Amino acid sequence: MSATSAIPASTTMSAAATSASASSSAHILRLNHKQLIVSLHGRRKSISASSSSFFSTYRFNSSISRSSRRISYPSSIRIRPLSPVMEWQDVTVKMEVDVPISVAYKCYSDREAIPEWMPFISTVKILEDKPDLSRWSLKYEAFGQNIEYSWLARNMQPTPNQKIHWRSLEGLPNRGAVRFFPKGPSSCIIELTFSYEVPQLLVPVASALKPFTENLLTQGLERFATFAKSYSAGTPK
Repeated sequence: MSATSAIPASTTMSAAATSASASSSAHILRLNHKQLIVSLHGRRKSISASSSSFFSTYRFNSSISRSSRRISYPSSIRIRPLSPVMEWQDVTVKMEVDVPISVAYKCYSDREAIPEWMPFISTVKILEDKPDLSRWSLKYEAFGQNIEYSWLARNMQPTPNQKIHWRSLEGLPNRGAVRFFPKGPSSCIIELTFSYEVPQLLVPVASALKPFTENLLTQGLERFATFAKSYSAGTPK
């Protein structure tokens, strides 16, 4: 009997089984290794995608945050003071004048003569090319100050022997009207209304300004009454 034939059959079968088992195990290991590589590769992609999404979101949010900061917190802020609402005052005075209404009307229509009897008006100059326009200047010492203002006024369409009215176009804002009411054949009543914007310089004394202006206008009409009489005497019949 040879050495080969002396090997038992069971031993040969066992060796074959062992070889087959080893081959199967190697195959399984190769499959598991491939699956592991595929799994790891998938995880890397997932991690890479998540990281990319995170950084994109961070950059976007950061951009919004920076933009919001630029809008909400500008480098320099300019605060403009609010324009004050200027106060207007209206003053009305009346007086009886011992001249016919036509004389009083004609006398008051002589604008360049107004400084002769109105205490706070220094000059009135009618524009030669536009007789409905006139330049006025005011000079007066009051409230411890030398007050000076000027304005350009337009005389509106008058109603003869009844009404003269005007409004300023530039300079000291003001407007007014003079109304004439017959009292008798040789007298009339004059009603003067003067409205003006309180100058910024006089805002601190605004409460005292209205009665002060009323007193000045009353003095003006008193002087007008005397002026109108002399005006009437010099007017040709």
